Amino acid sequence: MTADAPRGVDAPPELVQLLTPEGERVEHPDYDIELTTEEVRSLYRDLVLVRRIDLEAVALQRQGELGLWASLLGQEAAQVGSGRALTDADMAFPTYREHGVAWCRDVDPVKLLGLFRGVNHGGWDPAEHNFHLYTIVIGSQTLHAVGYAMGIQRDSAEAATIVYFGDGATSQGDVNESFIWASVFNAPVVFFCQNNQWAISEPLEKQSRIPLYKRASGFGFPGVRVDGNDVFACLAVTRKALQNAREGQGPTLIEAFTYRMGAHTTSDDPTRYRVADELEAWKLKDPIERLKAYLFKNQLADQEFFDKVEAEADALGRDIRRRCLELPNPGPEALFQHVYTAPHALLDEEREQFFSYLAEFER
Repeated sequence: MTADAPRGVDAPPELVQLLTPEGERVEHPDYDIELTTEEVRSLYRDLVLVRRIDLEAVALQRQGELGLWASLLGQEAAQVGSGRALTDADMAFPTYREHGVAWCRDVDPVKLLGLFRGVNHGGWDPAEHNFHLYTIVIGSQTLHAVGYAMGIQRDSAEAATIVYFGDGATSQGDVNESFIWASVFNAPVVFFCQNNQWAISEPLEKQSRIPLYKRASGFGFPGVRVDGNDVFACLAVTRKALQNAREGQGPTLIEAFTYRMGAHTTSDDPTRYRVADELEAWKLKDPIERLKAYLFKNQLADQEFFDKVEAEADALGRDIRRRCLELPNPGPEALFQHVYTAPHALLDEEREQFFSYLAEFER
């Protein structure tokens, strides 16, 4: 990183990269991937549609239709690349920003919006999609993932787990405890850290004095840093880490070196703590534009293809907006549903008190 460059822009030399920001394909001795034309075009479609879901959700929140939204703008390649590396048997544990992984696991985007609209508790069945519910408590999902992975191990199943978290979460005790358990028990889990440079308003320098992926060695398992804006590299690195986990080689920490182009959430104002030059420099590394350049340069897609994808994105945006606005408001009884699997005396008492309180307004 040069002295006058915006912070975090120049990637370190140990970065695994298969597709440059200019759309040039490069080789890596440890991570290579062969993709058909249709597979590459499908990845591009994923990136564009995921971004459109995100932009539509931000607009809905700004118009008062969602209470909050955590944007993934700029992190599409990290999420789509890793998400497409999963098999049907693998289980994913997200934070609250993994909308791209949810897309790869066939979760209806409107179910994500319902959570942020406050009309459901998650909206999808984790067992149906092998995609767990969103986790708001920072880092706690890493323990859930390791526990699930240890269950896979004891069932002798050919599967693995992947758990997502940000650079700020690496400072949480839960995450470090999950590293210990995963290492000691050789659990089949991939820790996928999306290092987007900012833990809300705290820069990476406040989280670690060494690259995050190097922390893995202190716990006894491998770590690797990948270009988080390169969908090819994210797919290749995650695919290999998951396969290693399934084969009994234990956990891997993947640090996807990327950038959060938007705010931490829609309640945040990033202009208060980061400079505009940094954002502009990262725009040149846009994951969608680099893949589009690759498709053009290698004559793998023409303008008709790109127009078709854009039209599909527009249609998707209209569809999720309409269906989001049509989501029914839950009744007050919904507050007490799905809390426990069986009747619970305290919950019954609280329900009775609550409905007695509501009845007072009907007199």
